Amino acid sequence: MNPTSKKNVLIGLTVVVSICILYWGIEYLKGINLLKPANFYYAKFEKVNGLTVASPVTVNGFKVGQVREITYDYDTNQISVELSFEKGLKIPDGSTITFSNELLGAAALQLNLGASKTYMEVGSVIPTQMQEGLMDKVGNDMMPALVSILPKVDSIVGSVNQILANPAIAASVTRCDAITRELAASSAQLTELMASLNKAIPGMVHNANGVLANANALTGDLRTTTGNLNTITGNLKELPLDTTLNRINATLANVQRLTAKLNNENSSLGMLLNDKKLYQNATSTVASLDSLLQDVKKHPKKYVTIKVF
Repeated sequence: MNPTSKKNVLIGLTVVVSICILYWGIEYLKGINLLKPANFYYAKFEKVNGLTVASPVTVNGFKVGQVREITYDYDTNQISVELSFEKGLKIPDGSTITFSNELLGAAALQLNLGASKTYMEVGSVIPTQMQEGLMDKVGNDMMPALVSILPKVDSIVGSVNQILANPAIAASVTRCDAITRELAASSAQLTELMASLNKAIPGMVHNANGVLANANALTGDLRTTTGNLNTITGNLKELPLDTTLNRINATLANVQRLTAKLNNENSSLGMLLNDKKLYQNATSTVASLDSLLQDVKKHPKKYVTIKVF
């Protein structure tokens, strides 16, 4: 073989290997492992909404296979689905495949294994059944209710449109705008007031501290005064007040007895104080003595004799 032929053969082998690798990579990206042995079965459905190649087939939630290919059978007007299962899985006679739609619209295939001791041959068609999905149930249950609600919704929308067309709504919105502006102004004033209070608080705190200091000093003075009062009270308790009061009472009794004697005209003191004649005689005697003294001053020689030896 000449060098040119060898080169062409190498190029051909490279192209074939590249194509094989590309095909294997595409299938692998689909979730189909060509190197892993598998058994193939078929299932036919009326509709396969949301079902795609590589969609999983599960048994009790565990993946045991996947969709290998989806084709349309023009003879039966059904959709034929080729299923790839793990090599060790044996499907008993009487098994079925349930098709259902999940919440987000994706399709799911559930393999329901039968209880028979005999198994289906590889390549057999597995009976199918359709299960109503969650969205289908929601649609079937809610559509009648929605149909009955639609007239009420139209009525409500009409009422709302009438209310919105009322001029009072626009006036209310205008008043709300005015209230909002007033609230904004009040908020600004409140902010200024808070700023003023923040500035005045240190002075108020200082004054409060001064008042507290004065109060503390006053409290100390009161305590001192209380101590002095306690001392005075103790000294008063030590004084013989009872003896002093008894003496005062005795003195008052003597004064009362003396006063009674003075007021009694029959007593000596009463007669001395109440006798007018005695008063008059005492007065005339004093007058006589006064005239006598005046005469002695004027004529001393008359009463005093001086002899010279």
